[in-house]
Amino acid sequence: MTRLHDPSSRGFASDNYAGAHPEILEAIADANLGHQVSYGEDDYTGRLAAVMRSHFGEQAETFPVFNGTGANVIALTSMLPRWAGIICATTAHLNSDEGGAPERMTGLKLLTVDTPDGKLTPDIVDRQAWGWGDEHRAQPLAVSITNTTELGTLYTVDEIRAIADHAHDRGMKVHLDGARISNAAAALGVPLREFTSAAGVDVVSFGGTKNGMLFGEAVVVLDPAASDGLRYLRKSTMQLASKMRFISAQFIALLADDLYLRAAGHSNAMAARLRERLEAAAPQGLSFTQKTEANAVFAALPNAAADRIREKFRFYDWNRAAGEVRWMCSFDTTEADVDAFVDTIMAELSR
Repeated sequence: MTRLHDPSSRGFASDNYAGAHPEILEAIADANLGHQVSYGEDDYTGRLAAVMRSHFGEQAETFPVFNGTGANVIALTSMLPRWAGIICATTAHLNSDEGGAPERMTGLKLLTVDTPDGKLTPDIVDRQAWGWGDEHRAQPLAVSITNTTELGTLYTVDEIRAIADHAHDRGMKVHLDGARISNAAAALGVPLREFTSAAGVDVVSFGGTKNGMLFGEAVVVLDPAASDGLRYLRKSTMQLASKMRFISAQFIALLADDLYLRAAGHSNAMAARLRERLEAAAPQGLSFTQKTEANAVFAALPNAAADRIREKFRFYDWNRAAGEVRWMCSFDTTEADVDAFVDTIMAELSR
């Protein structure tokens, strides 16, 4: 097939813009030889179960799926009765970027809370953790956190443990949306289990696509008592892959030889470089709106300048009324990409 795009084109709009990591493509090619049993009875999915247990604990159960929204939907459906509510940040992907699927597909209610940095705390959770026994209110039975958050911020191990303890004390379960869980692990510098199973998280949506996989995510049940019927829900919500070996092989490669940390650590480092270079230059009209703790930089600048910069490097407005934008780095962002982007930003802001 004739290539339809310019491979030299670079952007800072999303880590989904990047292609697949070469080691992931190699794993897909290796898994492509011969025949394997379908629908998860293949050797790769069996191996993935063991690999995930080595990272999360022997109790962990893994269910590969197609995408992140599907992972969140079936994870939460398996955790909760239909009259339940899920406490989450207003900015959570569950609420802001999944087209209403978590409520439409599950029948559950999102109980959202405004936060300054996308992070919940026990006190913030309590703004919605009330009304048990009131038949007029969706019952708060779960808390969903995102690490790293939609605002690029990072939960520490202690912060997650405090939320989990608080939630469990009130009879609620804890879900972690880990679309960028690898970026969190790289930033925290701790094993995956330390800020998930060991911290009290019950179920994780484990993201792979934003960190170099071609497609695929996984639901990892850390406490089997907190989830029920997921095997059946995966099929009934159209998330059961017939050729599951190709999702599982990617995850095996991602978790082997710490590729997940190498790839995410690099994207985090490029975001840090982007911010450091701009802070050092201190251009007039540019400010930062969130901490840069992983692979996202949130900034504010005049809309006209942002539009001119976008002619060379694509990125998204976050809040156009406030001039807020989001710049994302990925596993294949280079120092040269960052430096060229900074030069463009500086040139447009100096006009």
